[in-house]
Amino acid sequence: MAFVLSLLMALVLVSYGSGGSLGCDLSQNHVLVGRQNLRLLGQMRRLSPRFCLQDRKHFAFPQEMVDGGQLQEPQAISVLHEMFQQTFNLFHTERSSAAWDSTLLEQLRTGLYQQLDDLHACLGQVMGEEDSALGRMGPTLAVKRYFHGIHVYLKEKEYSDCAWEIVRLEIMRSFSSSTSLQERLRMMDGDQN
Repeated sequence: MAFVLSLLMALVLVSYGSGGSLGCDLSQNHVLVGRQNLRLLGQMRRLSPRFCLQDRKHFAFPQEMVDGGQLQEPQAISVLHEMFQQTFNLFHTERSSAAWDSTLLEQLRTGLYQQLDDLHACLGQVMGEEDSALGRMGPTLAVKRYFHGIHVYLKEKEYSDCAWEIVRLEIMRSFSSSTSLQERLRMMDGDQN
């Protein structure tokens, strides 16, 4: 139960609503969408993780990219945008359609798209033309590599039910791990206001 509460808190922080973080004005609905996405990920569970112990894998989430103070605001927003984009892409494949309940999957896709759209607006506010290279290097590239590893894992496991269950849990963990980055962005915005 504590794990679920910490994940819920992480998603709330990821989705901190208007008047808050990221130096931009996120929609009022953003926090609710984040909570809904976490709930949907939880509901999508089809197998007990106990049955998939043999399929566990360490995906090497780029923790250093979300911890500490090494990222500037544009980089941090770029990292978060990339996380949502890659998560959206992952759950928008033909193989994912076969793995999950279609209603829950479509609701998750819609929620991720809404959050991605909000973060895209933030990205446009804090990044200029000269900053567009941030998406092709450094922290954002580390996130792309992390998700590439997830795609390779799924392929190696032939998109098995257990592989998808491990990935679902990993995505929930990655959202949770981004909490410190969200806190930092919230503080940055507070300093500017």
